[in-house]
Amino acid sequence: MPQGHEGWDEYAPFYDWENARTLGKRDVPFWRNLAVHCGGPVLELGCGTGRISLPLARAGVGLVGIDRSEPMLVRARTRARRAGLARRLRLIRGDIRFLPFASPAQDRFAMVMAPYGLLQSLLRERHLMTTLAEIRRVLRPGGTFGIELVADLPAWEEYRRRLSLKGWRNRPGGTHVTLVETVRQDRARRLTIFDQEFTERRGSRSQVHRFSLSFRTLSVPQMVKRLEKAGFEITALLGDYRGKAWDPRADVWVILAKNP
Repeated sequence: MPQGHEGWDEYAPFYDWENARTLGKRDVPFWRNLAVHCGGPVLELGCGTGRISLPLARAGVGLVGIDRSEPMLVRARTRARRAGLARRLRLIRGDIRFLPFASPAQDRFAMVMAPYGLLQSLLRERHLMTTLAEIRRVLRPGGTFGIELVADLPAWEEYRRRLSLKGWRNRPGGTHVTLVETVRQDRARRLTIFDQEFTERRGSRSQVHRFSLSFRTLSVPQMVKRLEKAGFEITALLGDYRGKAWDPRADVWVILAKNP
C-alpha cells in the first residue's frame, strides 16, 4: 500500500506553478477570514510552500505551519524571508500524527486548519483517528477546526494521460513545463491516486519527473462520522468558498467543526 507522504518532496518544485494555474488563490480569502476572526493563534497542517500561510501572516494572523516535506518547507521559508514575515510565521517539520506542542489550555490554538485534502493523505484509519485526537488536544475549547477534502468526482474517470497544463515557469525564455496526469481510483482500498508527469524543457534539453500522490477516498458524511467519533461538533458543511451549502455534486468540500 502506498504511503500518503510519498511524492510530495518531488512535487515541491512544481506545486506553486500548478496551483497558480488551477486553484490560484480562490481559497485564500476563505481561510484568511476564518483565521482573522478566530481570536488567537492558528495551526496549519500541511503548510507546504506557504501558499496559504503567507497571506494569513500578512493579514496579522499568528500562525504555525507544520509539514513533513523538507523541500516544501525550504520554499516556504525562503518566501517568508523575502516577504519579511520570517518572525511572524513559525514553520516546522513534523508528523501531524504526533504534534510537537504542549497542551495546557493557555497554549492551545484557536484554530487548526487542514486544507488541500491533507487529512486524506493519512491512508490508514488508525492514523486518521490518532491525528484527530492530536488536533483536539491542541485546539482550545470552542476553537475552530477547518478541513477541506479532495472531492470524489465522476470526472476523475476522464483523466487518462491527460495533458492538463503547459506554460513557462518564472518567465518566457526560462523553463517550459508540461503536466500530463492520470487519476486512478482503487475502490477496494478507498484510494484516489494522482499520477503526475512533469516535463521540463530548456532549449534542446528536457527532463521528466514522475511521481504519484495518494489520497484516501472519503465522502463528507464519512468524515463527519469520524470527526464526531473523535469528539468534534460539526458547525458547517460547505460546497464553495463563499458559504454555499455542501452537496455531493459540489467541487469544493469543506467541513467546519469545533472543539466543544
